[in-house]
Amino acid sequence: MAWDFSTDPEFQEKLDWIDEFVREEIEPLDLAFSSHLVYDRTHEIHRTVIPPLQEEVKKRDLWACHLGPDLGGLGYGQLKLALMNEILGRSQFAPMVFGCQAPDSGNAEILAHYGTDEQKAKYLQPLLDGKIVSCYSMTEPQAGSDPQQFKCRVTRDGDEYVIDGEKWFSSNFRYASFAIVMAVSDPDVPVYQGTSMLLVPTDTPGIEIIRNVGLAGEKPGDGSHAYVRYNQVRVPADNLLGGEGQAFAIAQTRLGGGRIHHAMRTVGVCQRALDMMCERALSRVTQGEVLAKKQMVQEKIADSYIQLQQFRLMVMHAAWTLDQVGSKTGRMEIAMVKVLTPQVLHDIVYKALHIHGSLGTSNEMPLMGMWAMMPVMGIADGPTEVHKITVARQVLKGYKPSEGLFPSAHLPPRVEAARQKFADLLEHEVAQH
Repeated sequence: MAWDFSTDPEFQEKLDWIDEFVREEIEPLDLAFSSHLVYDRTHEIHRTVIPPLQEEVKKRDLWACHLGPDLGGLGYGQLKLALMNEILGRSQFAPMVFGCQAPDSGNAEILAHYGTDEQKAKYLQPLLDGKIVSCYSMTEPQAGSDPQQFKCRVTRDGDEYVIDGEKWFSSNFRYASFAIVMAVSDPDVPVYQGTSMLLVPTDTPGIEIIRNVGLAGEKPGDGSHAYVRYNQVRVPADNLLGGEGQAFAIAQTRLGGGRIHHAMRTVGVCQRALDMMCERALSRVTQGEVLAKKQMVQEKIADSYIQLQQFRLMVMHAAWTLDQVGSKTGRMEIAMVKVLTPQVLHDIVYKALHIHGSLGTSNEMPLMGMWAMMPVMGIADGPTEVHKITVARQVLKGYKPSEGLFPSAHLPPRVEAARQKFADLLEHEVAQH
């Protein structure tokens, strides 16, 4: 019987090194530079600061761990990646330094599984080498969680495909060398069978960035989530990923991994918030004693710790499930952690922010930045409600309707059946009285 919650000593040594490396070498980047520079390859830090850090990671066999050896990675699997991401989640720059940043990690998985040899050489290898970044261009202005509303079209024209339409929130498009674009190739069949996926270099004629959208608090124009218009954009037919109509089947390879990676990093963010909460509670004095002695503060700390441990174990189990059976079979486990991610982030960060008082709401603490990510986590890679539906449908598959008028747990027939089963004993008991 295998039932183990331990980390093998050899990998724990790697985790200990990652923890110190992130704290000493990478977290200072978050304090000195804008998070947008994570993907801006034109900035000086990508020539002088980040490459040496990436080389150190590669020397220790910790680079691009999300892919197996047959796909160009190191084959650590999702469980080990989850343990790593607990630490990497503390820093905006850390995933880039370790070669597992979104959306590139998901795009690399797509290319590794479905790309031709030529596509892998041109797009995947530079991505794995950390020389370029990419974009995933799927969502549309009028179509959020309902792909049946997709209007962006792609048509075959000889040896080329022509893309025409708009995409919304194409993150990091302004910095990407290429985008993976989903567009409807056959409007006469259901969208799940009539949508295709193409590799589109971002310098292709006809691409227009209408504007770069930012998150709340960012200045107009400073954002990195592009509103893109594809004006009769032509790419070679060889740029098709998989076959025509296979986009949604391919997308599950990417989205499943992306969803659980968000959850993994959120564990690290929540742990950081809990650390700040506890330090504040032990440092701040009010009404003659430290906050940590106040029962309501103790309740917040206890609730946060318990919630984080529950979430962490669920994320680890989901990662283990993916290692065992793959993302398709582990859909429910992925959906469950995706549902919990924004809720846990909301609850723990808010408690930490509240205990810090006005300082917690200020720009002199990182808590408001963490808080701003909560609604993003509830929408990115599919809204929470969609994943709840997935969980419910998967759960219901294990049940069947009752055969009679009343539920199977209805007591009168069950009591009668039990009385018949033990009739002799019951008669003897009656006789004794």
